[in-house]
This record gives sequence, structure tokens and C-alpha cells, in this order.
Amino acid sequence: MSVAAGRRAVAIGGGTGLPSVIHSLLALGFDTSAVVTMADDGGSSGLLRRQLGMLPPGDIRNCLVAMAEDEGGLAARLFQYRFPNGEGLAGHALGNLVLAALADLTGSFPAAIEHAEEYLTARGHVYPSTLADVELHGVDRAGALLSGQAKLAVSPEPLECVHLEPADPPAYEPALAALRAADVIVIGPGSLYTSLIPNFLVSGIADAVAESSARRVYVCNVANMRGETGGLDAADHVDALVDHGLIGALDVVLVHDPCAPDSVLCDDVAGVEPVFLDADVIARIEALGPRVVVAALADPADPVRHSRAALQRTLEGVVA
Repeated sequence: MSVAAGRRAVAIGGGTGLPSVIHSLLALGFDTSAVVTMADDGGSSGLLRRQLGMLPPGDIRNCLVAMAEDEGGLAARLFQYRFPNGEGLAGHALGNLVLAALADLTGSFPAAIEHAEEYLTARGHVYPSTLADVELHGVDRAGALLSGQAKLAVSPEPLECVHLEPADPPAYEPALAALRAADVIVIGPGSLYTSLIPNFLVSGIADAVAESSARRVYVCNVANMRGETGGLDAADHVDALVDHGLIGALDVVLVHDPCAPDSVLCDDVAGVEPVFLDADVIARIEALGPRVVVAALADPADPVRHSRAALQRTLEGVVA
């Protein structure tokens, strides 16, 4: 029997990091759901938002594929297929177009997701954090104002704070219900200000996490991309979550051990740096309430990302 038989988990975030957590939770036997940001306005998702007036499908698609019964099967690979060329097609993921078509046929983005779950034989559910058409805005640490998730993600300066317009959009009720029923809530990994925090700017989401009796875990990124979080240490990441609604809402923070083999090295060309951690940083995090768990979490083949196997082992020790 799995360590989590009969228990429910929710992963919160967006981007490419959340599927690793979804894999881990499913492998541990949790009844798993994902709550996903709707602030994405770049790439294929951004084009579909602007041209069709729909909600961004990209992060939803990635989570659906992570939940697919056969992630390596043809259906999942079709969803992830990205057209390399073709006027009007280049850059689009087929799964994004399928979700757009399903939303048009059914008249409902949530119904589109449900049909995609059935098609992929998903082992869980994916919920938008809100159904409102929102735009992300922010201020960097030099005081400059920026608008749009895609622009914020490539800010030349680290970000100070972000907000949604319209402010306090209503949460999608099934997302709130999943959070209220959860035994474990895992936040991240993912771009701090543009994938994680936008979820907590939706009315009710941060409160649901804060009021939950679940074990609440934050998975800190292995690396900073210079710009959005450039120069921030692990405690700065936690501070940002607290400042955007999660005060007293974290029980455990998982942080990669920067001294472990295969850790991130600074790369000035790629604009990558490790998330700094030392005893003082750990003490600053623990002063906010959560326990810090340090482990070798980087993927040897891609050190800026988490190893799925290492993340699963560490989460098992935290939530079992």
C-alpha cells in the first residue's frame, strides 16, 4: 500500500516545475489535484488569449500531461507536440489548440479541461485558480513599473511585488474545494513572481491555504534566473510568499543543498545562478515559522531543475 493511500494532495503553481511535484504526489499514492495560475500571457498561451479571448491553456496542458495515465503515450505526446513552422501554427502546442477548440465547442474552459482529462485518462484534476481574465503587473527593486507576465518574467531587475488587475478576482470554487479537502498542499517549484504568487492574489486562495490543517510545503527553486529573482536567497523567496498573502501558511520549506554534487553553477551567459543558502538564511526562514529541509534536489542532467526522483524521496519523508 502506498504511503498516502486515501489522502488528498494539491499542487499549486504553474510553468514547467509543477509537473515534477504532480509526478511525485501521484507516485506516493495521493489523490492529486493541481491549482494553476491564469496570469500567463506569453508564447502560445498569450497568442490564444489575445486572438480568441480565452484563458491561457499552457500551464493547464502541462499539468494534464503530467497526470496522464500514459505520459509517454501517443495522446500525451500529441498534447505536447509543438508546431515548428507554418504560418499561424509555428510555436503553438497542439494541446493548447485542442483546449481552445474544446472551450469553443462546450462554451466553457472548465468543461474543456474535463474533456481533456478524460481523453488523457488523467489520474487527477487540474483547476484554474480563477476564471477571470487577469493581467499581472509589478514593480521591480529599482522602482520600475512593469505590465504583463511575459515582461515581468524577463525583468532586467529582480522584482519587489506583483498584483493582478482586476484586483482580487474570484477564485474558481472547485479549486477552493480541493484546497479545503487537502491533507497535503505543495507550492512550487516555479517562477516565484510570475507562476506561484499570482495564484495567491486570487481572492480566497491564500486564505484557504492559511486556514488549512494540511501539511503545507513550499519547494524552493534550485536556481534563480537573473532578473525576476536575481540575487535572491532562499529566505527572500519565502519572504515574497509571506508578503503576498502566505503569512503563517507554510509548515515546511524544501531547499536544494548548494554544496551537493551536480549543483547549479553561475552562468553569466544564460543568466542563471544558484539560490543561495547558508545557516543564516535557514535561520531567517525558520524565524517565519516553517521547518527547513535541505537535500540534494537538483537533476544531474539539468541542474537548474529538480530531480523527480530526489523530489519524490524528500517529499515522502516530509508528508508520510
